[in-house]
Amino acid sequence: MKGKNAFRLRLDYSNMMAENIGSKHGIDRKQIQKIADLIDPIHQEFLHHRQSNEVSFWNLPSQKKMAEEVLNYVRKVRGKFDHYVHIGIGGSALGAIALHTALQHPLYNLSPQRRQQRLPQVFFLDNIDPDTIKAVLNVIDIDKTLFNVVTKSGSTAETLATFLVFLQYLKDRLGSNYHNHLVFVTDPAKGFLRQLASAEGITAFAIPPGVGGRFSVLTPVGLLPAAIAGIDILELLHGASFMDELCQQESIWKNPAYLFAVLNYLNYQRDKKIVVMMPYSDRLYRLADWFRQLWAESLGKKLDLQGRQVFVGPTPVKALGTTDQHSQVQLYVEGPFDKIFVFLEVEQFETVLPINSGQASEKATRYLEGHTINELIAVEKRATELALTRNQRPNCTIKFPLVSAFTIGQIFQMLEIATAFAGKLFEINPFDQPGVEEGKIV
Repeated sequence: MKGKNAFRLRLDYSNMMAENIGSKHGIDRKQIQKIADLIDPIHQEFLHHRQSNEVSFWNLPSQKKMAEEVLNYVRKVRGKFDHYVHIGIGGSALGAIALHTALQHPLYNLSPQRRQQRLPQVFFLDNIDPDTIKAVLNVIDIDKTLFNVVTKSGSTAETLATFLVFLQYLKDRLGSNYHNHLVFVTDPAKGFLRQLASAEGITAFAIPPGVGGRFSVLTPVGLLPAAIAGIDILELLHGASFMDELCQQESIWKNPAYLFAVLNYLNYQRDKKIVVMMPYSDRLYRLADWFRQLWAESLGKKLDLQGRQVFVGPTPVKALGTTDQHSQVQLYVEGPFDKIFVFLEVEQFETVLPINSGQASEKATRYLEGHTINELIAVEKRATELALTRNQRPNCTIKFPLVSAFTIGQIFQMLEIATAFAGKLFEINPFDQPGVEEGKIV
């Protein structure tokens, strides 16, 4: 663990504290300590979940057998397909997309490295826009495509509808061999996909019953598409396990997940009910999409644990640095005091890109001479952070030493634990979604 500390995520929350932004909008350490003094029962319950024989998100980082099953399958299909189409929605897609975007080439489908490694092009269909579905159909070769259909229930309308569109093309083109171009990720025992897999001999991976969709990125839901695209899923789990070990500390001050949850909760109690996640990295942008579902679906509830109507829930919003400095930051700096900000900062990018000094004689560009794009994005983030702080807007930064499978595994586990802890603070169940289910029924 000692060597990995250099790659540990760090939470800088100093700009949420009263000493930096004033007592009117800042948090006092005594407020945090007041919660810290009450958390022992919650912490013991969480430790019990980790030690349970039932697989839940708590112990996913240690489920190496699950990862090995995925890797064995990927070895069998490696080089057989030119295209991979992922069909899923919500928790069946957002984590997988975040993983792929963070850990693969920004232009993966076009990259020479993909072809050299005999990796398939990857397409995610997480909506039922008919134009998009047809567009994917038009650019793939059905004969050389693997379709992964992901739904925990096996009955998600959008997912099944998209699957049925492609299934007809598969049967028309490949006849009885169509099943070799399908893989499912679904419930281990029930549902339409599980029945079809059993009847037709289609490979199907299980989503553990104790793992909800928005917590399932470290199951085959996220591991399979990641491995298909050449991402090191064992290192991903290693990162998650590393973070989980950090988060087994009872002290709020040493536990980044608990501290993140407490800061959000205390700000919510002060009517700061909007959480803006703002990565200063294109690779991390889709993490904000995944976080939006995790935070909103888990914490937005009508009833508390006693059945009382409470109508609680922070509203997660995504922004991108530096892009949204030119669209949203004016509102954030001078608008209502109803938001907190979570920056995601990369300290070391893969690339160091110098700014061409060929026009240094021009006054308008001289100040850029001798610098890099890396320095510019760091300065831009710091400037936004300072502007928010000077205007008493609570903000914190999650610092990534670099973007890797190890650090991405950490952020998934940290934010999932933070969600569970926040649920305890709000006294609601963070693992159900009655509002979503009502919409499905309607």
